[in-house]
Amino acid sequence: MDTEATRTLVHRLYEAYARGDGERVAALIHDEVDWIIYGPVDVFPFAGARRGKQAVLEALAAVSKDYELRRYVPEFILADGDRAAVLSDTAFVQRSTGRMLRFRLANFLRFADGRLTEFREFSDTFDVTQQALGRWLDV
Repeated sequence: MDTEATRTLVHRLYEAYARGDGERVAALIHDEVDWIIYGPVDVFPFAGARRGKQAVLEALAAVSKDYELRRYVPEFILADGDRAAVLSDTAFVQRSTGRMLRFRLANFLRFADGRLTEFREFSDTFDVTQQALGRWLDV
């Protein structure tokens, strides 16, 4: 897969997610996707490892159940062959409290046959956890 095709797929995936177009997002995910969101699963139950499209779609549904997406804007995209790295400015409203969580996400992706096959997501989990809990963590 060439770099420009990868860049195009990244744009399509992120635009579909930002619009809330679940069908389009699902169409861009490979059936055997390897997916990890790094973070504390006690605070963010949708975090952790998932294998397969159905498991990923369930995790995305869990995100949507707990958080309303307000902003998901890729600040820059680096693509090389079948891989990409994306840094995004995001904001979500926690449905249970109404708290706005604003943070940056770093994603690392891999594509094959026009679909996402590997996904890794990193954030400043300490900061995001404090925002989600609404208090400073005493460490």
